Amino acid sequence: MKEINKETFTLKKEEEFIELIKLLKIKRIAQTGGHAKIMIENGEVVVNNEIEFRKRKKLRKGDIILVSNFEIEILN
Repeated sequence: MKEINKETFTLKKEEEFIELIKLLKIKRIAQTGGHAKIMIENGEVVVNNEIEFRKRKKLRKGDIILVSNFEIEILN
């Protein structure tokens, strides 16, 4: 069983949210935006315990994202 890497992402003060594909690129889970889209389309990304198929899902403070062996919590 793979070990889960717990990480956080802190929104900038002026940001209310970050889009899912942008987070995957920033955290280097996906190499490109296209790769991030494929991961989402394939059902590989879970947001708040539900498989997420929306590429531009707005992630806000408190959201938890599970993808590959990463768990990312959105902070503010």
